[in-house]
Amino acid sequence: MKDMVIIGGGPGGLAAGIYAVRSGLDTVLYERNALGGSVLTAGKIENYPGFPGGISGPELVARMEEHARQVGLNIEFNEVHEITPDNGSLHLRTREGEVSTRTVVIATGTGPRPLGVEGEERLRGRGVSYCAVCDGAFFRNQSVAVVGGGDAAAEEANYLSRFASQVYLIHPRESIRRSRVGRRRIDENPKIKTIPKTEVIGIKGDKAVEALILKNRETGETSDLQVDGVFVYVGIRPNSYLVQKLVDLDDRGFIITDWRMRTSRAGIFAVGDVRRTPLRQIATAVGDGATAAIWAEKYLTSLS
Repeated sequence: MKDMVIIGGGPGGLAAGIYAVRSGLDTVLYERNALGGSVLTAGKIENYPGFPGGISGPELVARMEEHARQVGLNIEFNEVHEITPDNGSLHLRTREGEVSTRTVVIATGTGPRPLGVEGEERLRGRGVSYCAVCDGAFFRNQSVAVVGGGDAAAEEANYLSRFASQVYLIHPRESIRRSRVGRRRIDENPKIKTIPKTEVIGIKGDKAVEALILKNRETGETSDLQVDGVFVYVGIRPNSYLVQKLVDLDDRGFIITDWRMRTSRAGIFAVGDVRRTPLRQIATAVGDGATAAIWAEKYLTSLS
């Protein structure tokens, strides 16, 4: 019987693991893919304290992993398929077998929200991407589009301009929702052309992306934009599928917690981007993880 199982190896999960192990809890962290989650896709992080000048996402994750392993956190690459309450404990069915635990920390993060247009799914991985850091280098000296009007879209457009000959930033409003510094970077980058008040209604291509079908939101006119690739940043959706029937979710599927990171079911905590929160940043995920571990330890103490 474990004291704690952490599901997800992003900053929130790793922070929870560090605090849990230091509190003397028998803890294991399961990650189904690679540690770091969405942080791995960040080319440069400039707002996490302690790294003046910035740090790449992969490097920050490597440092967090080193710290977690150094304090003795058991990290296993394993996937949890099901969580079942079992007489005061929680039973997990995983790819590698079954395990019981007294507490679970859900740190599964979010995934990209698709456009939902014709051609997107068929051409995924053949010009349609959701990760500029992962795939940007494949489009060296080619023309690409970024779809979205928020921080992520603007940042990835700047990143892609290192490789692509032309970057189109397509967004539905008059201007992008970006800080003053971010907007200046876009405006001053000669490789980036913004296409406002426009939405993508289709993606053309046989074996790979060849063009986007655009619709002007003011006039209703449609046109084709010839590109070799398209990067989609139109929002996120929570990876809360493991607890859909176990805990309360909001109308978007994010896990509802209190300030102690407790969900509606005793013993299950949630941290980071998967929970309902007004801010999704590395710093807040780390804080969530620390909070969850501390209150999980208090919960376990109350049971003894």
